[in-house]
Amino acid sequence: MTANPERITQFERSGLVFDVSDGGPLEGPVVVLLHGFPERNTCWRDVAPLLHAHGLRTLAPDQRGYSPGARPPRRRDYVLPELAADVAALIELAQHQSDGSPVHLVGHDWGAVVGWHLAAKHPDLVATYTAFSVPHLQAYARALRGRQALKSWYMAMFNIPFLPEKLADLGVLAKTLRSTGMTRGDVARFQTEIVEYGALPGGLGYYRALPLSLGGLREDLTVRLPTTMVWSSGDTAIDRKGPEETAKYCTGPYEFVELVGVSHWIPTQAPQEAAEAILARIGDA
Repeated sequence: MTANPERITQFERSGLVFDVSDGGPLEGPVVVLLHGFPERNTCWRDVAPLLHAHGLRTLAPDQRGYSPGARPPRRRDYVLPELAADVAALIELAQHQSDGSPVHLVGHDWGAVVGWHLAAKHPDLVATYTAFSVPHLQAYARALRGRQALKSWYMAMFNIPFLPEKLADLGVLAKTLRSTGMTRGDVARFQTEIVEYGALPGGLGYYRALPLSLGGLREDLTVRLPTTMVWSSGDTAIDRKGPEETAKYCTGPYEFVELVGVSHWIPTQAPQEAAEAILARIGDA
């Protein structure tokens, strides 16, 4: 442990500057919380205090495309290895501050996608992994042969240039989010924290770069860490098949948790259950 550990409010990688919310005891084990689309690190606002109460320190970055200082314009800037490397840089900074221990990684939605890649490719940086909503990438790809393909219709729409941005300006995207179970309050937060903040094009960049990342699915993406997959039965975007089959791609201690009646937006709508899943995974490890 360094003599004077400091809060991490920003970190830099490849000329990009990322904003970070750092909370909880500085000396506590580190939990890195990765947000999804279309949210920022504030989606963990009700989960983080529950982890702090158990002596854990949380680092929640606004990821690439969301932080004002980290919004590169090219589609290839948002390929999965780059997204994961950003998080790896944050973890390495946290390790430099402390005893170098690996962190406990948590991801929701696109944050879960990034987390799966990081857990598979950089197991030295991660002690445990808890994924919310989105399954292992290869399990998701297999699920696309079934009902998951119908639930993923929006991905094609997000790849049409300028259309999603226009729909956001017209309020159509906000109505779509309401139909997925997002509350009025969180839709209002989407308008202010994503659309008005200028983060929507960067968030869409994850979807637009996805075709460039598909080749990586042929690599060995086995996750050998203690892992928990949390899925909710009210999820309109993720079919059950992918989360159920995720166990096939995890060789370490593994648990599948189903939250009945909860929508896709687990961190904001079921923070207590989310925190319990994270704490159980950390405790078991």
